[in-house]
Amino acid sequence: MKLIGVMLGSENSAVLGDFYTKVFGKPGWQEKDWYGFDVGGGNLMIGPHSEVKGQNQSPGRIILSLETDDIENEFNRIKDIGATVVAEPYQPDKEKSPDMWLATLADPDNNYIQLSSPWKS
Repeated sequence: MKLIGVMLGSENSAVLGDFYTKVFGKPGWQEKDWYGFDVGGGNLMIGPHSEVKGQNQSPGRIILSLETDDIENEFNRIKDIGATVVAEPYQPDKEKSPDMWLATLADPDNNYIQLSSPWKS
């Protein structure tokens, strides 16, 4: 079995799709209010869902985790696109993992996006 992607349902998928287009670039697939992005080999789908209303009330339940070599610049870029800051860039364990950085933002539907530096064994 292989996880190939995540789908975000939204009451306003056009707004969410526009936001993620600014984050990832032009979607690989789009039809009306449905968007499909290839993000480093994984897929992010965004579309309307009849059971989704308003903003996410439990944004910590599922977090989009994105790896980047440049936490600070990506954090600022996504913040400038319109994301809400949840946690500024920080080192969760500076002593044991000095190269590990995390930062968390929220998209327009209040879904969390966590930026992570590459994991080193």
